[in-house]
Amino acid sequence: MADISISGEEFLKFREFFYRKTGIHFDESKRYFVDKRLVERCQATSSTSFRSYFSLLRFEVSGQELQTLTNSMTVNETYFFREEYQLQCLVNSILPEIVARKRAMGDNSTIRIWSIPSSSGEEPYSIAMYLLEYWLGISQWDVEIISSDIDTNILNKARIGRYGSRSVQHLPKALLQKYFQAVGDEYQMEDDLRSTVEFTRVNLSDMADTRFYRNFDVVFCRNLLIYFDDISRRKAAEVFFDALKPEGFICLGHSESMSRISSLFRVRKFAEALVYQKP
Repeated sequence: MADISISGEEFLKFREFFYRKTGIHFDESKRYFVDKRLVERCQATSSTSFRSYFSLLRFEVSGQELQTLTNSMTVNETYFFREEYQLQCLVNSILPEIVARKRAMGDNSTIRIWSIPSSSGEEPYSIAMYLLEYWLGISQWDVEIISSDIDTNILNKARIGRYGSRSVQHLPKALLQKYFQAVGDEYQMEDDLRSTVEFTRVNLSDMADTRFYRNFDVVFCRNLLIYFDDISRRKAAEVFFDALKPEGFICLGHSESMSRISSLFRVRKFAEALVYQKP
């Protein structure tokens, strides 16, 4: 197959298209990363030029190639108990406040938590594990954990629940032994823990996807908004605002600040962490 090159003008056209579809913005510093994956997809689809591949990408009715390309463009690097102070905040401060409010209102409804992006599952499974191990209320309240991602391949990996040593390196040994079985040089999560999380595909830039996500008490969205530009971040903030119940909470990554994105939420400073709350 002949070499496929991508001109600066073609890169800009693709960048605009991909941004409109996903909300993800690639600046010039990502040019090598983007071009490499585009050329790989050109070759995989037997496209003879980037122009022909771009036509396939835009006009394919099923949208399968766009999904495949999106899977290859997203980064899914995480590990269990990342930014553990937020998990501590969840069990020590956030959930007690939610429970107190529910009891005052005579509300016995399920506590609902949305974790996005799911990556390969470490994020939502960490939440489930932390609740099982460290939250006394788990025996009194039903908890539903939904975890979403735009990458269908990574969602399948999350459902399987098998991890390398890097993913589990920060887990206490007792929990590693309790919830995982060693399989060669990997660790397979036991079925009961895997069953606590429901995984779904969601594109935050697509209202047809996000309109089904409502009535959550807590949202964890850590280290996703750093891949968005200001406009996409504001749109994402509106999605989370609509998804949360009144006085619900959202936790962002340590380098992200809702205050710089949107005025929809108020800052809450707990002993363990700074989080954001829907009025």
